[in-house]
Amino acid sequence: MNRRGFLKSTGVAGILAAGRAPAFAQGTKLHLLRWNDFIPACDVTLREKLLPEAAKALGAEIQLETINANDLQPRITAAIQSGNGADIIMTLHNWPHLYQSGAADVTDVAEWQAKDQGGFYPQSEQAVKDGKRFLALPWSISGLLIAYRKSWFAEVGASAPPKTLEEYRELGMKLKKKGHPIGQTLGHTFGDAPAWSYPMLWNFGTAETDKSGKSVLDNKKTVESVKWMTSFWKDACDEGGFAWDDTNNNRAFLSGEISATLNGASIYIAAKRGQEKIKDDKGEPMVRDIDHFAIPAGPAGTWGYHIPFSHMVMKYSKNQKLAKDFLKWLHAKEQFGRWFEVAEGFSVGSTKHWERSPMWEKLDPAMKLYRTAAQASRMVGYAGPPNAKASEVYSKYIVTDMYAKAAQGMKAEDAVKWAAGELQKIYG
Repeated sequence: MNRRGFLKSTGVAGILAAGRAPAFAQGTKLHLLRWNDFIPACDVTLREKLLPEAAKALGAEIQLETINANDLQPRITAAIQSGNGADIIMTLHNWPHLYQSGAADVTDVAEWQAKDQGGFYPQSEQAVKDGKRFLALPWSISGLLIAYRKSWFAEVGASAPPKTLEEYRELGMKLKKKGHPIGQTLGHTFGDAPAWSYPMLWNFGTAETDKSGKSVLDNKKTVESVKWMTSFWKDACDEGGFAWDDTNNNRAFLSGEISATLNGASIYIAAKRGQEKIKDDKGEPMVRDIDHFAIPAGPAGTWGYHIPFSHMVMKYSKNQKLAKDFLKWLHAKEQFGRWFEVAEGFSVGSTKHWERSPMWEKLDPAMKLYRTAAQASRMVGYAGPPNAKASEVYSKYIVTDMYAKAAQGMKAEDAVKWAAGELQKIYG
């Protein structure tokens, strides 16, 4: 689509043709709250390029505020309770279901985006759609794969990534004995902990709920998954990971303290952009020794959890129309595409359209797997709906804590019963 066609499709053409901002936007200030991106250049692109262009096109001042992702939920809660705060707030996972009372209906914009970009990935739509109503507008998906040091794996006999979880445990045991443990987090942190713990349920053939949304966690398969995690943690992992947030494993990997970790592409991208400083134990750029693989298969197969991101227009906002016009501008192919290319694979689109982007042909082979990672994702709450109850379970870290409790010494059966009891309080 050429520039004229794009401007016409997004409604910006009329604004430019009139030579002035629309009446609703004149003198209006819009407040956008997002996380501190793990790819800092993405925040720079938003702040210094895209948002000034949007402000000019829409005739409104647009303020970008960024905070730690673990602080987003408290800010959302406080804003809804006080009826005051940012006009648009980034959400992760299926948070919009939890905060639906404070979310404006953005169905019209979401239907436009889906039609324009070939339909959303299932997890992107499930994360924000309540029946026929869209509670937020899908933005991106952060793919989670295991980054690993190829040379260290080869030193213990692994010329290729492990295919099963048991192979991964055995490999990790050898790596840990050589001083190169695997690093995971089982802490209360927004991304890496749930993206590691939830697939452990699915890959052992169990889940937190059945299709009707009834809790079914308390079963032998869940116990087996907890027993495996306990052995994996003690045999293969840096046990300091209980206290890690989503930044600790990045730093540990890039400083040579761990050999592998489930993560977004930020480790590889940081190593590539900082290769003059980030070296391996031989003094060579570490990026040359990094590759990725998906979570290995358990007894029931292999699934991942790739995190959907969205933008929620707040119901208390006095600028809802402007907010929706802005999101339509920002989520359009031309604008999102510029941000997407800066992300270099760390964040993929919320639709399959972006799998066809020419950008992927420019990236290093180690990044190619992120292109389609979102195709093998389930949502928190599986096999039931990813509703407010599933979001509450995530927010309380019940699934993650089940594994953490066992890894810290609780019997697997007791950890499962504790978690099942907590789920029962929520799911009924």
